[in-house]
Amino acid sequence: MRINEVDDTEIFEARMVWRKMGNNVKRAVRCTSGRRKGRIVAKASQCGAPIDFKKRLTLKKTKAKMGKRISRKANRSKRYNPISRRVASMNKQTRFKRRK
Repeated sequence: MRINEVDDTEIFEARMVWRKMGNNVKRAVRCTSGRRKGRIVAKASQCGAPIDFKKRLTLKKTKAKMGKRISRKANRSKRYNPISRRVASMNKQTRFKRRK
C-alpha cells in the first residue's frame, strides 16, 4: 500500500529557492524533510544524505569562537550587498503566506 492511496495531499521533499554563490545568483533547493530540514542544498537528493560529523563539529567550534563576528558580517552583507538584497527579494515570492 502506498501513502498516496490513504492520503491525497502531496508530499514536498524540497522547495526551489534562489541563493547567492560568489557574485552570482543560482537556483537551489530548501529541504523540507530529512536530515537537512531547513537547509539550502544544490540538489533535492542531498536532503537525505548522511551528515559529515567532522565538518559539523568544526563549524560548531568556529561558531563558538567567532559567532558574533560571523553574524555581524552576515547582517552587513544582507543589508548592503546588492546581490544579497536581490536574492532576498526573489525569495520573498516563494514564502508561504500566513493565514489570519
